[in-house]
Amino acid sequence: MKLNLKHTFIQELPADPISENTRRQVKEACFSYVTPKKTNAPKMLHVSKDMAKALGLSEADVSSDTFTKVFTGNEVLPHTKPYAMCYGGHQFGNWAGQLGDGRAINLFEVEHNKKQWTVQLKGAGETPYSRTADGLAVLRSSIREYLCSEAMFHLGVPTTRALSLALSGDEVLRDMLYDGNSAYEKGAIVSRISPSFLRFGSFEIFAARQDHKTLKQLVDYTIQQHFTHLGTPSKEVYIKFFAEVSQRTLEMIIHWQRVGFVHGVMNTDNMSILGLTIDYGPYGWLEGFDFGWTPNTTDKQHKRYRYGNQPNIGLWNLYQLANALYPLIEDVEALEAILESYKTDFEKNSLVMMKTKLGLELNDDKDHMLVQALEDALLLTETDMTLFFRLLGRFKKGDAKRGLDIVKEAFYIPNEVSDTIAQQWRDWFERYDFRLDKELLSNIERQSKMNTVNPKYVLRNYMAQLAIDDANKGNYNLIEELFQLLKKPYDEQPDYERWFAKRPDWARHKVGCSMLSCSS
Repeated sequence: MKLNLKHTFIQELPADPISENTRRQVKEACFSYVTPKKTNAPKMLHVSKDMAKALGLSEADVSSDTFTKVFTGNEVLPHTKPYAMCYGGHQFGNWAGQLGDGRAINLFEVEHNKKQWTVQLKGAGETPYSRTADGLAVLRSSIREYLCSEAMFHLGVPTTRALSLALSGDEVLRDMLYDGNSAYEKGAIVSRISPSFLRFGSFEIFAARQDHKTLKQLVDYTIQQHFTHLGTPSKEVYIKFFAEVSQRTLEMIIHWQRVGFVHGVMNTDNMSILGLTIDYGPYGWLEGFDFGWTPNTTDKQHKRYRYGNQPNIGLWNLYQLANALYPLIEDVEALEAILESYKTDFEKNSLVMMKTKLGLELNDDKDHMLVQALEDALLLTETDMTLFFRLLGRFKKGDAKRGLDIVKEAFYIPNEVSDTIAQQWRDWFERYDFRLDKELLSNIERQSKMNTVNPKYVLRNYMAQLAIDDANKGNYNLIEELFQLLKKPYDEQPDYERWFAKRPDWARHKVGCSMLSCSS
């Protein structure tokens, strides 16, 4: 197995001088060297051929015993030194101090076709940052992460990727609902891939400790490796760097809103400095359109990370990053101007995004009112977001009276769509039809464009849970089926039509299908 290995992170940034793998506060270092834990009976369950190819791996490499050993942590490639990253973070709005890679171990970097990737294992054992945890992961959460990161990539959402999903062959003890009922589950390991796993919290930890020397080293490294187009690190370039991180974060969250994705735990240690979706924990997809929904049981009371609040949390997290970078910039006005532009840009870009979902290309001063009226109508009764927007593509000019029939499959309780609710919907379809009259595209052209932004298939929680249930019984076929389905989320795929459906009633309150914990 030949890979074009690189080691920029460990060569250019300060290492933890202590080699023992003991839980501790790691000072003035960006990472600690660690060795993955050997497992009893590693078994590769699935590999993303696209991601393997992107790393320069052949089909023979992927099917080799060496591949299985390396990507389950049972063998360390020669001339590589695995490591865990040090970072801090704000969790649910409160500073949590040092966090770090508690169950993630970075193996090495790979350069292929002028792209550089960091290869990481999740669930490969404890690190100095594991605190009281075991550094392991279970099959349940690993399936969710593996499928979702690749699904998000094909949806066009900025994201980290996944290379492989494997069983460790070990049992892992977990209290899935944090209710005192621990049980053993199958252990698993996911190989995660990203240009970088640096997070907002990577910079916060050094600012919080007033370690400005290491902070500057890390910021300079980040710019030189991932933002080279901004120029040589300087105060001016630091400002440009923050502006671009802000813009990338905004774009990522607009994509989340577009497809109905709810991250569930937008702590600053889960925010990528590259504007990528990172750390797929208790995420979920909107079934019924609901600004107040969160998939995270830990967030059930305050709903800080609810769907409708994700844009605000993105801004809040950027404020924390601004505070972390301030010692290098010392320009409050420049930072505040960038944060203010996030607010205005988000309003503007969000409207543009919603217009693409509605098939509107031309500008109209009342478009924001049309969108607001639609969101009001969607909240009148439980309405499936994915189905609604996909079905709306079938609407043709002059179809106002048929509007409700066109989207009726999106309503969870059809009987509720009567009287005043039905009238509000009819009024909206009249407005929509009137607005479409101003558009130049034909019905077919508009539907075609709408179908490129309104997915037909997303990884609904119940779908992932079905794959998990099967996998726990030793049947992994559904992982492959969903993986293939989600590679073409905007295509009709008539062979998979059964997945274009509302969440079944049995999944409404089932564990893993409605809300999830951070337990993995």
